[in-house]
Amino acid sequence: MIEAPSPNQDDRPDGVPIDMLVLHYTGMRSGAEAIARLRDPAAKVSSHYVVEEDGAIFRLVPDHRRAAHAGVSHWRGHTALNGRSIGIEIVNPGHDWGYRAFPALQMAAVCDLCLDILARHPIPARNVVAHSDIAPDRKQDPGELFDWEGLARNGVGLWPDADPAPPPEDAVPALLAAIGYRTDLPLPVLVAAFQRHWVPGRADGIADAPTRARLAAVEGLLR
Repeated sequence: MIEAPSPNQDDRPDGVPIDMLVLHYTGMRSGAEAIARLRDPAAKVSSHYVVEEDGAIFRLVPDHRRAAHAGVSHWRGHTALNGRSIGIEIVNPGHDWGYRAFPALQMAAVCDLCLDILARHPIPARNVVAHSDIAPDRKQDPGELFDWEGLARNGVGLWPDADPAPPPEDAVPALLAAIGYRTDLPLPVLVAAFQRHWVPGRADGIADAPTRARLAAVEGLLR
């Protein structure tokens, strides 16, 4: 763990539990550039941790403090999620700078860091989320190339073992809401966010039969 404190932190609100883990990509040309921005007082953004492509882990904000990583956000009826979450930035240039797969060494470090955080805080699997899950109209990260299934197989987050028959199209909004998504955005935006997390390689926003089946599978894990 490399200590790299950011000034962009403050006290968490009283009485609010740490019950969410939010994964991001940095979306900048290099890890060094991203860390510099996350430590720049003028930027007013930060995360608790940054994981480099070679697996190096930087701590910018201690868990008990609030970092400015989620922005305008919503999940399972809660808003202002910075107050209840821990944020991990994962170095990747993102969709604007040449989005690419996440190296195995980096993913292993992310997994180990997540397991360490989950051992310290009572964060349910349903609350291990992408930035795009909690801000689907603004964010795409960590994106459709991120290995959510691999993380879940190692105890971080959720992944269904099999999909049921696809439900009808008119069931999609209720399934998305039951999983945790906000309901006041265009349906294709919400479906694309869901796909980025649970349908590998997909982010077209089309609620076809395979996507609807996966929606039902994920919702079933939450019952």
